[in-house]
Amino acid sequence: MKVRIMPCLDMQGGRVVKGVRFVDIRDAGDPVECCRAYCAAGADEIGLLDITATVEGRATMLEVVRKVAEVATLPFTVGGGIKDVATAADVLGAGATKVSTSSAAFRSPTVIRDMVKEFGRDRVTVAIDAAANPAMPSGYEVFIDGGRTATGADAIDWAKRVDGFGAATILPTSKSTDGVRTGYDLPLIRRIKEVTSAEVVASGGAGKLEHFLQAVEAGATILLAASVFHFNVISIPDLKAFLRSRGVDVVASRI
Repeated sequence: MKVRIMPCLDMQGGRVVKGVRFVDIRDAGDPVECCRAYCAAGADEIGLLDITATVEGRATMLEVVRKVAEVATLPFTVGGGIKDVATAADVLGAGATKVSTSSAAFRSPTVIRDMVKEFGRDRVTVAIDAAANPAMPSGYEVFIDGGRTATGADAIDWAKRVDGFGAATILPTSKSTDGVRTGYDLPLIRRIKEVTSAEVVASGGAGKLEHFLQAVEAGATILLAASVFHFNVISIPDLKAFLRSRGVDVVASRI
């Protein structure tokens, strides 16, 4: 499968934001304008994550999804506050291509199977926020509620369960590397890829071109990043050119 580049728009209060290790949030722009820019820049997919929907006990901001859908020329995945088939249907009905669920899926795993049955496996992503914990068999623990709540569950065991429910894509984000630009958590990517048949998204920690290549070598086929794209550290055309020069089969840009 060709490798795809996926800028992620984390949203809070209707604005795109970016944090470090899930905190220290700063503004990064308007989601509609960010989407328009990334479509023009040659991205392959876009992620739109309402990062406070779950902890605030509300659904995703559908009006923002509709506005993004009006300008999006690429597939885009929406997450945050998607707790069941009904809320997923609302988001897809507002124009999203795929939905991503995390905390709700962990609390009620049959939600994954229900969504796969209703919408098809290719429209369902399960996000897993994880942090290093030597007390876990794999060394990684699942966190929920936007990375705020430790669960005591092993992240790799949870990924295997997610795969068994039929989700096409697993999106692990390491709390240890998120936003720090020191590289993706490669062991986390590698371990999940080894035990699942799902596509694995690399998320959390990209800071230079080589980090994206390392994620591909670890088994990721979707390369998600935020701050390096938002703040013009790395351009998508330069990233794709670099990966091609290293023999990676990336999707051709539409620009």
